[in-house]
Amino acid sequence: MASVKRVARSNTSLSSVEICAGAGGQALGLDLAGFSHRATYEIDTFAHQTLLDNRPEWNPICADVRDLDGRDFRGVDLFAGGVPCPPFSVAGRQLGADDERDLFPTALRLVEEARPAAVMLENVPGFARSKFASYRDGVITRLTSLGYTFVDWKLLNACNFGVAQLRPRFVLIALKGPAASRFRWPGNPTAHPTVGEALGDLMGANGWRGTARWVKRASGVGPTLVGGSKLHGGPDLGPTRAKCAWRELGVDGMGIANEAPGREFPANGLPKLTVRMAARLQGFPDAWQFSGRKTAQYRQIGNAFPPPVAEAVGRRIASALWNVDIDAEPLSMKAEKSRRGAA
Repeated sequence: MASVKRVARSNTSLSSVEICAGAGGQALGLDLAGFSHRATYEIDTFAHQTLLDNRPEWNPICADVRDLDGRDFRGVDLFAGGVPCPPFSVAGRQLGADDERDLFPTALRLVEEARPAAVMLENVPGFARSKFASYRDGVITRLTSLGYTFVDWKLLNACNFGVAQLRPRFVLIALKGPAASRFRWPGNPTAHPTVGEALGDLMGANGWRGTARWVKRASGVGPTLVGGSKLHGGPDLGPTRAKCAWRELGVDGMGIANEAPGREFPANGLPKLTVRMAARLQGFPDAWQFSGRKTAQYRQIGNAFPPPVAEAVGRRIASALWNVDIDAEPLSMKAEKSRRGAA
């Protein structure tokens, strides 16, 4: 079995272990919220390399989570993860428990073995549909039997956390002990930038003469980016409806560009997003590097959990565990406001 040395509780920070970590969106947000990662597990080799390149101190391990033994990290404060979404997504045919990619049973087994103080798992909004009500009830029953007295699901839109993208995600939180009565979901939505405000400097980096006009046109929040799977073809911005919405914002959604438009690009043309633009729309810092070629990079980005959302929820978990009032506004969004103010 792939494993990590047993986790010792830290006296200076909250500890966490994350499965299905992907390119590190959730892990980065939790890191900013005050959690120290003892290990981050990811089976995709490109995403694993991304974790190694950016945060080797998170102890990234390339492994199948089915092979893990939760007793190896018993005593960890938070068990987190973004279990695969295809079993509950429209594109994945919403087979739920009948889908061999369903890792909720594995995640619950690891929780039972690790006995963390808190659990945070995220998935696609399709999981909130009525057809999965009995499945969700089963998860709640299992966690309740393990001593978690607060178990709740909530649909969170990334645009309410300062991200220029709608991106709804269905998040599960479970806590036990005194912290269970202290947890509060993040409220007071943060104003989000428009797509134009978020990407204007990147879109104009090569001197495109239509940048100012484009910023005004891209005056809304972007549709949800779709990473797809390895069965999917090259990178693009999702299904037909999403591509039409991107077109309204002045973006060609038929692919991902290698670079921003240059001076020769028509001033009234429809530019494509670059990998770096997509990453910023997800709330990743510009310094975050993605492993692999363009398609592999975009898949990592499109499948990520936006760091600002994870940070905001993580701060509320930390507040409950520490019994202190923690500023709910993500530090990453404060940095983004500062960047836009200085631009």
